[in-house]
Amino acid sequence: MGGAALSLRDLAIQDEYRSDRCDLIQEFYIPCLEKATVYKRAVGFFSSTSMAAAAKGLTALIRVGGKMQLVASPYLSETDAEAIEQGMRQKEEVIVSALQQELDKEFEDIVRDRLACLAWLLSQNILEIKLAVTKEIRRQGIYHEKLGLFGDRENNIIAFTGSANESSTALIDNFECIDVFCSWHLGVRERALKKAENFQKLWENETPNVEVMEFPEAAARELLRLCPDRPVAIEPEINKTRKSKRLAEQGSSYGHNNDRVNQTECQNPSFPLNNSLKVELRLRQVDALNAWQSANNCGILSMATGAGKTITGLACAASIENINVIVIGAPTNEIVQQWVDELANRTTFRSPLIATGTATLWMESLFRKLRLANSRELSSELLPIIVVGSYSEFSKSKVTTLIADAGGLPPRSLLIADEVHATGAAIYRRILRDDFQYRLGLSATPMRAYDEEGTELVLEYFGGVVYEFTLEQAIEAGILCEYDYQVYITPLTGSEYAKFTNLTTKIGRLLNNKEEDAIAQAKRLTIQRSRIIKSAASKLTALGRILSDYPPRTGMIYCADIAQATEVSRLLAQRGFRIARYSSDDVNRKHLLSEFARGNFDALVAVKCLDEGIDIPAADLAIILASDTSERQFIQRRGRVLRAASKKALAKVVDVVVVPPLGDSLVEPIASEIKRVILFARAARNRMSLITKLVDELAPYGITHSDLM
Repeated sequence: MGGAALSLRDLAIQDEYRSDRCDLIQEFYIPCLEKATVYKRAVGFFSSTSMAAAAKGLTALIRVGGKMQLVASPYLSETDAEAIEQGMRQKEEVIVSALQQELDKEFEDIVRDRLACLAWLLSQNILEIKLAVTKEIRRQGIYHEKLGLFGDRENNIIAFTGSANESSTALIDNFECIDVFCSWHLGVRERALKKAENFQKLWENETPNVEVMEFPEAAARELLRLCPDRPVAIEPEINKTRKSKRLAEQGSSYGHNNDRVNQTECQNPSFPLNNSLKVELRLRQVDALNAWQSANNCGILSMATGAGKTITGLACAASIENINVIVIGAPTNEIVQQWVDELANRTTFRSPLIATGTATLWMESLFRKLRLANSRELSSELLPIIVVGSYSEFSKSKVTTLIADAGGLPPRSLLIADEVHATGAAIYRRILRDDFQYRLGLSATPMRAYDEEGTELVLEYFGGVVYEFTLEQAIEAGILCEYDYQVYITPLTGSEYAKFTNLTTKIGRLLNNKEEDAIAQAKRLTIQRSRIIKSAASKLTALGRILSDYPPRTGMIYCADIAQATEVSRLLAQRGFRIARYSSDDVNRKHLLSEFARGNFDALVAVKCLDEGIDIPAADLAIILASDTSERQFIQRRGRVLRAASKKALAKVVDVVVVPPLGDSLVEPIASEIKRVILFARAARNRMSLITKLVDELAPYGITHSDLM
């Protein structure tokens, strides 16, 4: 094996490859492999099916004496694990097999035997495999990075990152997107070299929070976890529309249409459930349930919008034998009602007490049931006692008194806290009782913004985050739809900017004082300063442009306050849009949501509502006119429009970013805005083109490409 390798520079490399317009195998992987001498890959999931899929390119890499380095999660199919073990065992020997005997034949045919190829590549030192695990598995989940590098003899590098794992499912079946950086392109050269540096640190086990080890060590430490031969990355109901044609063509390989998909996606937990649950769990829900039970039925499940955390929570409750009490808390009455509906539709549990409205209607019943349960006079048919209510109700002192008068909570009581971050607020902490034996927190964003004490309290009480399923993972899996992110730049007026700079000066002086009163005053002024950004007058002008570019049909517009919402509503009404304001001042919010879901409104104009826990699958446009600097709020608002729905292939998030008047050098107004842009852009379908556009528009303020990555 030998010969000259051509240069990677000879290839016409795009900066992005998407499955809707590219064949990842034919247009990217194979051409790069044919001109490379080294291929390095770090992925959350590896399957040897990728070798057969890219056989032609891999053949070329073998012929020139190329090398491969792979870092993957120890989440392997049984056949792949066996093939790796075989290759490791025979690394010092010559394999006597049909593969070895036919090396003189066409390499591509040999490579198509994926398992023999995998074992042979390992034995010949062409491929090196290392496995990566997070150092705190319970808190940080699996190793889930997706990074690739091609290199040639001229030290050219092609780095790529994105959604694709190293399997035929990812490279052929799934809808994937990868971003590409070439070291000879000046604009992204540093990015490519940084990716290469990151991989090298990973390979040498120098990456914080991740431990990288040889395959035998991982096996000896029993870290290997077996997975299906063909892992599922798409939900079955979405899968039907996206891949039915392809699966029909491949029926002989994968079974009849979606049978194999459903078989691998619906799983049984390690611990038996009782008969209370009427639905089958998805694989991620089983993983979450197992993680929670492994942590002694305590912990927080950090699961993205659409990942099914409500069903997972009910499964956790159903998994506890002889459970006596289930208390389910939520921050709003709308979310409380969703839990009531799910209990009725998805479980065989008895109807719950609903802790909203007039307290006497549920408190007297709860008192009697708790007293009977504590005296063991309550029939087993009437257990568990289930109460679903708002945090404002549960945190009242008279509820605490009621429970005490009834003899406390009986053993085997469970607290399920939805949007668990809310329980860290001082007014709700009575809910976090010591006599809850089992504790489950649920949230896409469990950390509290600007409240380290509250966050620590929540984490300590529930036992930390024991499972995580991120928004990016949900998009990759097809649970949430993809989205485009658009940014409109608008300046402060001269007077607004003068107020902003004046407040900035005062805040700086107060913070330098470091006295408690001064710090408190600085916080108040910081809130005033943030209102200038949220309510900037030019935002209404920007909204006019947005409405022309993206006229809402099922949209949500987030405003700073009632005054801004009133102006926005007037502007939309003048343009003929059917709108409704949605705020805490509006008492009939449930009716508004129902009418919006039916298509009777083009947009809801929201003021500090619609941030979390509300299911509106039809919504496909979010316009962010005002936002806090809280990352939790960013994620929650984006999640509202990413719910999958029929005839909804793509969502749009439109953001308004405020900058100083042109010519002023103070970049502080931009800093908090850029944080939001980076987070929103990270998983956006149009990420690279958006960043290129923003670099041009924000160049006068000193914002560079690296500031936005």
